[in-house]
Amino acid sequence: MSPSPVPSWFDEAKLGVFIHWNPAAIPAFAPVHLIDDLAPGLGTDLPKWRQEQIWRTLPYAEMYQNTLAVPGSETARFHAEHYGNRPYAAFAEEFRTVSVPGWDPEPWAELFSRAGAGYVVLTTKTEDGFLLWPSGHPNPRRARWQVTRDVVGELAAAVRERGIRFGTYYSEGMDWTFGGIPVTDGESLLAALPRGEEYAAYTDAHWRELIRRYRPAVLWNDYGFLPNPDADALLETYAEQVPDGVVNDRFDPRQHDGGLRADFVTLEYARTDGPADRKWEACRGIGTSFGYNRMESDASYLGSAELIHLFAGIVAAGGNLLINVGPDGAGHIPPEQEERLLALGRWLRTHEEAVRATRPWHRARGVTTRGVPVRYTKGREAVYGIVLGEPGGEDVDIDVRLAADATVSLLGVHGALPWTATAHGTRITLPGRRPEGPAPVLRMAPADAVRDPDGPAGQRP
Repeated sequence: MSPSPVPSWFDEAKLGVFIHWNPAAIPAFAPVHLIDDLAPGLGTDLPKWRQEQIWRTLPYAEMYQNTLAVPGSETARFHAEHYGNRPYAAFAEEFRTVSVPGWDPEPWAELFSRAGAGYVVLTTKTEDGFLLWPSGHPNPRRARWQVTRDVVGELAAAVRERGIRFGTYYSEGMDWTFGGIPVTDGESLLAALPRGEEYAAYTDAHWRELIRRYRPAVLWNDYGFLPNPDADALLETYAEQVPDGVVNDRFDPRQHDGGLRADFVTLEYARTDGPADRKWEACRGIGTSFGYNRMESDASYLGSAELIHLFAGIVAAGGNLLINVGPDGAGHIPPEQEERLLALGRWLRTHEEAVRATRPWHRARGVTTRGVPVRYTKGREAVYGIVLGEPGGEDVDIDVRLAADATVSLLGVHGALPWTATAHGTRITLPGRRPEGPAPVLRMAPADAVRDPDGPAGQRP
């Protein structure tokens, strides 16, 4: 199936916030490190020793239940030292009866608004199978494996009141209440994928309930969709209920080669190299985990400048960034994560023109003569050069040429800036006072006055 055009709101949003919140937020433990070879395929194409190493040292705290069951894991040792023989079900009960009743959606929604998010995606069910809404289709294998308070509905209302679209994540292809644990390698991973009519009917009912009750703007699946003859019918229902909604590519493990609907490509953590011919989204945590991990510190989180630079690079290449927060067991987003989101929001408010309604220029990357990276975007009236760092002087020499009638300005500063042609491209004299932030943005207009430096200055392409 060839992809249909992506709704303009999704392409222009550029920034989404992912939320991983489940009972694992109470123990909140995982080793702190990044995995650079897990995706795609969840490591099933790696040597067996590496597969086992990945699952034993998994940095994703939201998957605590599985890592706890992996022999020799640090998570198992942590649990024995702090919780003894306490089962994961006890965390689920505490989450249901203490964490969720004390949770307030308003601070979350306000933070996401100040961060400049265009949409929010909440994990309604992660791999542990616990539901964040009071479903009419409770888990047949685990009693009280869902909330009584409607977390999904309350958060949807809170973010929509602030003009933010709301989406739902649902772990279709992995549910440990049906598939079992531990997952220790690719073979056990495949064995843990639930199969059968009971599970297919269970998840189909959940999807339809989520669509009917909450009208999610984003339908975000994980681990693929079962070989279910009703899959196309489900997505047709979604199209009828939410005509401008979008669906990620993890419904179809064949990755849109003639299978199920897939409006955008989903990348994760180190993978930010989306395809040029499709809309894509990169997701990752601010730190090394999606769920809250008590072991993380300021040092393991992306710095504010790193986050802004990552965002600018993804936008310049045609993608969206879905940046994740992991609330703790009390439902509070850690201050270190808040700080990064607020810094991103401050930068975005000043430089929104270079982000929201832009498309990729024909070249995403550039560099100044002082070696500072530049990312290029294109709006209807201008090309923008986002400088990823301090320019390093009173001027900046970037690798584009301008037509003679072009004007250059710095977003956040009133007035045109002097510029001259150079061997490298164009040297722009910067104003004495500049907006605060780690990524100043040059606006060059009109858009057709900007070209690559391999031709003579002063001429349009």
